[in-house]
Amino acid sequence: MNFSDLLQGYRPYDGIIKNLDNTPMSVAGIVDSAQPQLMAAVSGAAGGNTLIVTYSDMEARAAAENMKLYKEKVMLFPSKEYVFYNIETMGRANENARLSVLDALLNEKDVTVVASIDSLMTYTADRQRFSRSVICIRPGDVHDPAELAAALTEMGYRREDMIEGAGQFAARGGIIDVFSPNCAMPVRIEFWDDEIDSVRTFDPYSQRAVENIDSVRIIPVSEAIFSKERRDEIVLELERRVKNAKRRKNDASEYIENLNADIEAFKERYYFPSIDKYISLIYGRIPSLLDYFSETDTAFVTDPKRICERMKTFLWERGEIVTDLKMKSIIGDSKTEFYKDSAEIISSLSSMRMIALEMLSHTKNEFTYKHLEMFVSKTTVSFHGKLEYLFDDLKKWQTDGYTVVVLAATSGRAENLNGVFNERGIKTRISEDGSFEKGETVIIRGNQTKGFEYPEIKFALVSEREIFESKVSREKRRKENAQRIKSYNDISPGDYVVHVSHGIGEYVGTQKMTVNGVSKDYLKIRYRGTDMLYVPVDQLNLLYKYSGASEDKEVKLNTLSGKEWSKTKKRVKESTDKLAKELIKLYAERENAKGYAFSEDTPWQRDFEDTFEYNETPDQLRSIEEVKEDMEKPNPMDRLLCGDVGFGKTEVALRAAFKAVCDSKQVAYLCPTTILAMQHYETFLHRMADFPVTVEMLSRFRTAKQQAEIIKKLKDGRIDIIIGTHRLLSKDIKFKDLGLLIVDEEQRFGVAHKERLKALKTNIDVLTMTATPIPRTLHMAMTSVRDMSVLSQPPMNRYPVQTYVLEDNPVIILDAIRNELARGGQVFYLYNRVQGIYSKAAWIQANFPDVKVAVGHGKMRESELEDIMYDMVSGETQILVCTTIIETGLDIPNANTIIIENADKMGLAQLYQLRGRVGRSNRAAYAYLTYKRDKVLSDVAQKRLSAIREFTEFGSGFKIAMRDLEIRGAGNILGAEQHGHMDNVGYDMYCKILRDSINEAKGITTETAEDVTVDISVNAYIPESYIPSANQRIDMYKKIAAIETEDDEFEIQDELIDRYGEPPSPVTNIIAVAALKLPARDIGCIEVTEKNRVVTLRFRNGRLNADMIFGLDKEYPSRVKVLSEESPSITIRMKENDKKPLYFINNLLNLIKELQNVEK
Repeated sequence: MNFSDLLQGYRPYDGIIKNLDNTPMSVAGIVDSAQPQLMAAVSGAAGGNTLIVTYSDMEARAAAENMKLYKEKVMLFPSKEYVFYNIETMGRANENARLSVLDALLNEKDVTVVASIDSLMTYTADRQRFSRSVICIRPGDVHDPAELAAALTEMGYRREDMIEGAGQFAARGGIIDVFSPNCAMPVRIEFWDDEIDSVRTFDPYSQRAVENIDSVRIIPVSEAIFSKERRDEIVLELERRVKNAKRRKNDASEYIENLNADIEAFKERYYFPSIDKYISLIYGRIPSLLDYFSETDTAFVTDPKRICERMKTFLWERGEIVTDLKMKSIIGDSKTEFYKDSAEIISSLSSMRMIALEMLSHTKNEFTYKHLEMFVSKTTVSFHGKLEYLFDDLKKWQTDGYTVVVLAATSGRAENLNGVFNERGIKTRISEDGSFEKGETVIIRGNQTKGFEYPEIKFALVSEREIFESKVSREKRRKENAQRIKSYNDISPGDYVVHVSHGIGEYVGTQKMTVNGVSKDYLKIRYRGTDMLYVPVDQLNLLYKYSGASEDKEVKLNTLSGKEWSKTKKRVKESTDKLAKELIKLYAERENAKGYAFSEDTPWQRDFEDTFEYNETPDQLRSIEEVKEDMEKPNPMDRLLCGDVGFGKTEVALRAAFKAVCDSKQVAYLCPTTILAMQHYETFLHRMADFPVTVEMLSRFRTAKQQAEIIKKLKDGRIDIIIGTHRLLSKDIKFKDLGLLIVDEEQRFGVAHKERLKALKTNIDVLTMTATPIPRTLHMAMTSVRDMSVLSQPPMNRYPVQTYVLEDNPVIILDAIRNELARGGQVFYLYNRVQGIYSKAAWIQANFPDVKVAVGHGKMRESELEDIMYDMVSGETQILVCTTIIETGLDIPNANTIIIENADKMGLAQLYQLRGRVGRSNRAAYAYLTYKRDKVLSDVAQKRLSAIREFTEFGSGFKIAMRDLEIRGAGNILGAEQHGHMDNVGYDMYCKILRDSINEAKGITTETAEDVTVDISVNAYIPESYIPSANQRIDMYKKIAAIETEDDEFEIQDELIDRYGEPPSPVTNIIAVAALKLPARDIGCIEVTEKNRVVTLRFRNGRLNADMIFGLDKEYPSRVKVLSEESPSITIRMKENDKKPLYFINNLLNLIKELQNVEK
């Protein structure tokens, strides 16, 4: 048997199945943990789709996770927050999830949807309009590409040069890329005239095709769906309302202003955030998720009494909001309806096969039941890691003839449990297919929050979480820009660039130039004064985008004449040479030093790691392995662990600490602040609770007497793990046997503390952690001289942060604070100027006199600031008005709203990190990014705001955000001096110089194709007609210029065909020119030119000799000439009957390679 037929023959279950057409029915006696299995069994027997209605979003999320053990297709339908104010942009993740559910209900079978009652009472897309709007695309279908692009615009898609997020499309030539909200990846549709030739998914990061697919359904990107004709009708109605408002005697100016803004929004596009207030105009009614279910589908209403009460509360709360909005002239005074009435909801649910699930006997509520059933069930107890209690229960159940299912989240855990049970004489087996026989005890892969028991049919299910308080199986959301950054080549006019030979200039644009009948593209770079440099696109490998380590530092352009740039490069090179030697010396010393080799993992280590509550990211698993390998070596570990706050560094540290304790070694965990020490202390206490490990904390939160006691225990070896601030570095601190030192944010400690640290580090293992991510290029450059682990993937369990970008509006901001406080949460109000911060706090306090408002900024004394932060962490303070001091470190899961004033004055990277302060729990989080109303914005601020809007709506620009963050991180890791050098030459150029310094210090010499220049008389450029976007053309030029191998050449050709279609001859020419650098490099040639059918090759010293010249003269008699210049050169004159220059030069270079091989 399996879960679906477990209950067959059980009287109350059979009663449900028999009365499926006699609904609504009430089923009592079902504990929460037994509900998922019952719902899955009933819905499987009933057929059709299934709706599960919960009291809250949080319960819906939990129910969806639990249902995945029993059903294949389970989807969460999140609730909808209406936007009535004129907000410019908002995140679309929630709406995309809702639209995906609608599409699945129309297109698939046996779909289980979990929704809170709130989400049923808000509107969604009208079923008929949604169905009619869906576009099905298959190879062989006929579609006019222009008409398809127009249809996508009408569906709410935004046209872009290159798509990065759901809701965007791009059209170029015979190719349309589109990212539909119901798809995990975007698709590329290739046309042959009007016929669709192929449909394939592609990676939004690399833009490369992944696989061909048979079809794709492109769905609307908004729940407000209307045609052009309906839009015109709505505009006329709003214009009529404006006229009526002008006739009123009372002042209606604000209402008229809002209406006019909305009229313009409707005229410009099919989607804008505050479209919610016109839903009655769009549809004439309130369409609901319930419209997507039929009478033969099954609906489960969990806890109907609470749900009925919630409907009343919901409508009252929303009614108050709407009344308030009418008073503020945000919406008109009409009788507009915005929400479904509770009577409609009850009627719609009752028309389905509705089953109400209750724990107690049938309670009185608004539903009328035709049939009643009563179960006997109970929740299994939680064992909290005490396996002896579990053994006792399993033995008792087996004696009583029970069928028992034990859930294990992973295969490894299942094997582990099976071995432990059988050792204790408890007969169990692992069931790979999820089946089990009556009376046996099996272990099945899966998880749910709690277990349950049916005493009447002798069945019990035990969840892994009850055994270990462990693994929560999390839904893997679509990775939104979570992939590591591979390249960063986009440059736009106005950006600063760095040329290897000429230094920092400003990119003006591309220009096609024709010289002697040959056309090529050049990049135009402006230098100081009137200097202008034209860089051929095949030399783009000599050009880098300038990115400095300091965000606000003014960039100084170089001149083309003079020695300023070469002096700067020389200064930086001397510094990186010194750094490289120091790093190599330190690395060698560490390799030769004698430390303690820790033992391999013990069973206790595996048990401890199994108590981790979440699924590890691949980066975490890799980093943990790297740390353990280092610890097991006989020389001391000195590893740097990098990763953003919340990416899982603490878990890596916990496992390292536990491993050290298993070998009876002590661990010191050093934190930069008292609050962080306290938070880590609580984390360690919680994780180590089931193991005989003594954890203590030493900070100013301990009294003098407590500190003295802790110091004594530490010296005697009675404390295993000590967590503290720089107090741990005091001279009175002595360890009995310190084996591992963990340092959090070392760059935040002072010089004196660092000196003490250096002394403490001798011959012990050290794990240093930093919250600033570092660039992969720097990681690769330093990988041979510094042991580094990088966490670049965010955890999968983050609740997406709903982000709004808007003009500063006190009404919206106060509403946002009020809403967060109403649900018992806390608020960050970011005001990034110390001057005026207390006035801002006083304004907030005046509006919320009953809550505690605190101020925090960097100019406070450290102890004062820590006390304020402590009150925020402990929940004493509800609203913290602060500067960017919250950017790193603190973890306050109850703070789920952040308001950032003057967001246009901050970089995208900073905003990304600040937004990450919220959304760290299982509750919805909100970020409001504001800028001053009617303020004339600078070009930089305008660009920033535009980037913020794109990032908020589509996740675009994440690469840039991460890039800025990483460069700041690079400065932190390498120190202040190197930070300054990064500013002087730009980050990418700095990395190249550092890499060269490290290679030279290690005696490694490398020649790259970058060192070769090729200038041939052929048309070599990318036409606009082939790649219309200037940025994408430059990106492709950069990739072509970076060709280093034959594989690179083939890869570029494949990418061009995949993304843009068959390349024209000027494009194949430029690839062929770039490919000539490879054989040229191999023969020591540094320059290849061809003019008027004369080929000139210039060599490095020592690479041109008499034997080679003799061999060439034999092949090309009377046509070879040797030139004696600074470096040796030869010329070869082409004959009239010789093939094209590209072909001739390629054969020539290969011949020289053969001649050189013969010499060897």
